[in-house]
Amino acid sequence: MTMVTLGNLSQAAALLAGFAAMILLLIGLMRNDLRFIEAGRRALFAVALFASMAAVALSRLFFTDAFQVEYVASYSDRALPLFYKATSFWAGQEGSLLFWGWVLSLYIALVAWNTRGELRRKNTPYIYLVLAGVVSFFFLLLTTVSSPFALLPYTPADGQGLNPMLQNPGMIFHPPTLFLGYIGFTIPFAYAIAAMISGRLDQDWLRKTRRWNVVSWIFLTIGIILGGQWAYVELGWGGFWAWDPVENASFIPWLISTAFIHTAIIQERRNVMKVWNMALIVLTFVACIFGTYLVRSGVLQSVHDFGATGLGGYFLFFMVIVSLASTLLIAESYSELRTKHSLESLLSRESTFLFNNVILLAIAFSTLFGTVFPLISEMVTGKKLTVGEPFFNQVNTPLFLILLAITGFCPLISWRKASADNLKKNFLLPFLLSLAGGAALAIAGVREFYPLAAFTLCLFVAATIIQEFVGGARARQRLTGESAITALLRVVWKLRRRYGGYVVHMGLVLMVIGITGSTAFKLEKEATLRMGEAMTIGDYRLEYTGFKTYKKRNRTVYAATIAVAKNGVPLGEMETERRYYINARQPTTEVSLRTTLKEDLYLTMPMIGRDKVITLKAAVNPLLFWGWLGGGLMVLGGVMAIIPSRRRRQAA
Repeated sequence: MTMVTLGNLSQAAALLAGFAAMILLLIGLMRNDLRFIEAGRRALFAVALFASMAAVALSRLFFTDAFQVEYVASYSDRALPLFYKATSFWAGQEGSLLFWGWVLSLYIALVAWNTRGELRRKNTPYIYLVLAGVVSFFFLLLTTVSSPFALLPYTPADGQGLNPMLQNPGMIFHPPTLFLGYIGFTIPFAYAIAAMISGRLDQDWLRKTRRWNVVSWIFLTIGIILGGQWAYVELGWGGFWAWDPVENASFIPWLISTAFIHTAIIQERRNVMKVWNMALIVLTFVACIFGTYLVRSGVLQSVHDFGATGLGGYFLFFMVIVSLASTLLIAESYSELRTKHSLESLLSRESTFLFNNVILLAIAFSTLFGTVFPLISEMVTGKKLTVGEPFFNQVNTPLFLILLAITGFCPLISWRKASADNLKKNFLLPFLLSLAGGAALAIAGVREFYPLAAFTLCLFVAATIIQEFVGGARARQRLTGESAITALLRVVWKLRRRYGGYVVHMGLVLMVIGITGSTAFKLEKEATLRMGEAMTIGDYRLEYTGFKTYKKRNRTVYAATIAVAKNGVPLGEMETERRYYINARQPTTEVSLRTTLKEDLYLTMPMIGRDKVITLKAAVNPLLFWGWLGGGLMVLGGVMAIIPSRRRRQAA
């Protein structure tokens, strides 16, 4: 029980260190005494130390099968592989809350270290104070309401085991990356609040938070993409996004933070939209807390949530307090945030960025409305009515197409005011190419409006991006005489923040291609087969040729072998499974997947009957590979955009 004691004491010590940091910082601010501010800064390192000790203690309890601990007994068992015992840390409510507090404490320690020479700056103590308050909130919940170190009145012989759907490699990557994204947005929020409290509303706070915001955006992007891929291969329904409430809860802050990244560029360049940026920073953080509230309140049904944990009210209260306090600060700082500059023309890069943000926020609002509509309907009618995928598709699809079109215009249109020559030079060729491509697609049989519009716009945006890369390389070639490849690589590296944005946009284009192809032209079919029988779907013939049963450490596996041929040409065999886990009531369906650049062949076995008769479900998802590739490009572009230049490193 040493680890339980260590865990409880460490959580309590982290809370006390957080409170101590707040008190010391407040005294230092009231007395204008740097000694107390420095002591408060050092107390933040103590929070990180004690939080790390609590995290180590919980991990140790999982690895040693300490089933007298309720949380360990609920999410592990003796047969669980060591890999999944590690992931059980964040599989449930209490552990994920500790993970959140632990990672936040490490982020805060990094901020405290990087700002160790800035204590005399007026806003720095307020940054520490906001961060100490947020981390103290989480450790207050851990020590008083939801501790992962709570004991059972007895010691069971074995644990209940990890949910079979969570026994997937995605469990080690998807939740942590989402958390790293959610948690990271706390830092820009603290800088923004500190800037308003201290009155230091110059460009400094924006410059220092840009990289934090982009890094958090990158982690959130990775988490969303990995979550989609996990759903695709694990849940067995052939899709990657279902507009589930918790899926939406991660998508909303992603949209808002994307909007902030764009308007931050305008503020840096033109010193406008300060109020807009401040509001977006606050909204992003509040949206992250809202997502945490949805997961832990049980108010909406989701395959991701923890049910009614009793924490929903605390997060709702915290979210309301943060929203009201932030709104009050923005209102009080409005006169200082407001600038005399204004947008000079609707045909300018500033205007397209603004339109881009309006669309992003419209998508965020429609997604939020559809997500909370059951709560609204219950308050109004007494019945919890839900809206499904058709609502989100009907509302958001046109908005996404508008967003895609603006994505093609934003980077290439001139600042301040675009001239006719600028428009002709940058957009005539992409426009003609997209028209020709759209006409070719229509002739080839793509006649439905939304798919045709999406593919045509993708051609337009891709053409504008490629044109920009080619133009940059040619300009450098003329100056240096380098080869085309060398000139391209060097101009991209030298202007990596700019070209990183283009890579992100190209990733978006590929994602739209993958999503459009796999949803608009998807084929699905289900059949009951005896050994030796076959079914067809599209150009594929699927023959049931074998069946086997075997046992692994914590499960029994029933596997069917399917011989695959396309247009009469054999492609080999695929194997799909039904798994029965020791401590699970329901079996799981394991997907068999064959991926090519053109399409995915997706097989599942939802049912096994007598005499090895199986129900085989097949789907053909066209172009989906390009969606996953696009997600990778978006992450790559984000990484490119945050690599500091040599001049900035020297300045730092």
